[in-house]
Amino acid sequence: MNLQVADQWFRTQRYSDDVTLIWEPYVSEGIRCNIWHVRGRDRDLLIDSGMGLVSLRDHVAEVSEHSLLCVATHSHFDHVGGHYEFASRLMHAAEAEILRAPDRHNTVIEEYVTAAIFEAQPFANFDPGAYTIRPAPPTQLVDDGDIIDLGDRHFRVMHLPGHSPGSIALWEGTTRTLFSGDVIYDGPLYDHLYHSDTEDYVTSVKRLKTLPVETVHGGHHASFGRERYLKLIDQYLARKGKL
Repeated sequence: MNLQVADQWFRTQRYSDDVTLIWEPYVSEGIRCNIWHVRGRDRDLLIDSGMGLVSLRDHVAEVSEHSLLCVATHSHFDHVGGHYEFASRLMHAAEAEILRAPDRHNTVIEEYVTAAIFEAQPFANFDPGAYTIRPAPPTQLVDDGDIIDLGDRHFRVMHLPGHSPGSIALWEGTTRTLFSGDVIYDGPLYDHLYHSDTEDYVTSVKRLKTLPVETVHGGHHASFGRERYLKLIDQYLARKGKL
């Protein structure tokens, strides 16, 4: 790649309620995921971990200061590349085998990672064609209804298949905040990948419509509120799962 090496691979933005957004600015907006850090009294929560090209632990203070649970909303490369860095790794059983043995196909690298998605290199002589993610077997499996306890904050796991079989979201009822992964965000919703299922996706989106959400922190693009949330759901259902 004939690009400069980035001097700072990650950027962060602090939200209220001790929520911090971490992202990889030199990866194109449609590809890079939102990495969410939530501060808790007894432990912290990291929701997804990016592409794993540069160490999160070495470069982002929030993820190295406290005991931390690292949750995968699903197993696509842009969400789990950095999971190998963390001792506590949670995900749904339906995609656990992918993280035990990730390859360029089952993490959808082949479909999306090319030189064109980068505006800078993560390190010298980076080759997108050789990019893979490291195995990071889950240390704990979670399922629908499970509670992730940070001491003073509690998140309920919602299993919402469709984008992928093990897609999950995390719901904090006290703040009416949804960390939605790739199930719903303010952009095109992908239901056509090799392990996607449109019927499951429709069912999951209908379930989300019943939730009294006020804030959505998605897997991609900007966060949004209830009005936009309901509009995005209705738009997806109106086209019956077709992009």
